[in-house]
Amino acid sequence: MATLESSVKAAPARRSIWQLILRFLAVTGPGLIVAFADTEAGSVTTAATSGAQFGYKLILLQLLLIVPLFVVQEMTVRLGTVTGKGHARLIREFYGLGWAWVSLGTMLVTNIAALVTEFAGIAGAALIFGLPAAPLVIVAALLLIVVIFTASYKRAEMFAFSLCLVELLFIPAAFAAHPPVRTIVMQGIFGNQPLTDYSYLLLIASNMCAVIMPWMIFYQQSAVVDKGLTLKDLGFARFDTALGAVLTQGIMCAIIITTAATLFVHHIPVSDAAHAALAFQPLVGRFAGVTFGVGLIGASMLGAFVVSLATAWAFGEAFGWRCSLNDGLRAKRFSALYVGCVAIAAGIVLIPNLPLIQMTVYVEAFNGFVLPIVLGFLLFLVNDKRVIGDRRNTLLGNTIAFSLSAVIIALGVWMTITTIMHPGS
Repeated sequence: MATLESSVKAAPARRSIWQLILRFLAVTGPGLIVAFADTEAGSVTTAATSGAQFGYKLILLQLLLIVPLFVVQEMTVRLGTVTGKGHARLIREFYGLGWAWVSLGTMLVTNIAALVTEFAGIAGAALIFGLPAAPLVIVAALLLIVVIFTASYKRAEMFAFSLCLVELLFIPAAFAAHPPVRTIVMQGIFGNQPLTDYSYLLLIASNMCAVIMPWMIFYQQSAVVDKGLTLKDLGFARFDTALGAVLTQGIMCAIIITTAATLFVHHIPVSDAAHAALAFQPLVGRFAGVTFGVGLIGASMLGAFVVSLATAWAFGEAFGWRCSLNDGLRAKRFSALYVGCVAIAAGIVLIPNLPLIQMTVYVEAFNGFVLPIVLGFLLFLVNDKRVIGDRRNTLLGNTIAFSLSAVIIALGVWMTITTIMHPGS
């Protein structure tokens, strides 16, 4: 009798667990995708350079950056699920058209610049496979454009998920480099930090500014709204965001490990991710180079997809256009802006003899200049009772958010000034 009763109690428990898993799978998406997109071409280059120059030293920083990434993106999730409105729409409704234009204008410039770096990453990846850059850039652009006309948020999300899976190839590339685990732990987590080294400080600033991109805030809030998530989904949406933060920083660690175990130990400097892959291939074999190259293409395409969508969503929300992926061709201005962003960025990269590596450095620096504006709007919105009611930040939440924002902003401004004053450093 007791056995029968135990079986009856166990069955609902098993059903409950499966219901929770299915519910999470239904909600997941915006957090994972925006986090993986954060490991885009510029971030991959920053991580590869970090490993090549300073070995495993910057692994600890990558792990610490999980916290600010989650804290900032969680605020966008809360705004989206509570209000059912995108970031740009909230700014216009509560602070007026003028401030909306300040937000949109700075975002548009940084987003176009960021898109150029994504297609530069694709062009660079072509070198790894010995292919001409132009056909690969054109194919990538056409594939990104086709996605917008599928008239389905779900299909677009599945496309983004497939690119997330491609990014995971950075992990086997790290294993192929045969890194010594004890060295990773002792130097990467417990090792001394060369904080008096100017180049090291610049890489710290680059990594911190790369962890929060202005377009990430616009994208995730809009994706939460377009996916139809509401307040009842907030818990799972937070977990989606936390999981994304952990996984993307894990990928950054894998990239550092790959270049540290190969290029750093052989004192081989690199200028970007593609040249890093070419440099370590003779040391560890073709497999590592190919997986790294495919991962770079996936990261660049996902970054381009998310940045273009963030741009189109923001303008659509601010000006009342149709701006749902489910609208397809009916959302004419939304689709046109998305296609225009992709086409312009791809076209710029195809211009011969452009200094693409230097452009990537300047884009990261400019992100540091714009970030104070974007984070400022986010913190105002998430503390405005008219906007979010009782879901405002707590005192502890504000302390963490403002402290992290102040550090990231300070480093971003310093990196911007340094890059402008010393462009060759």
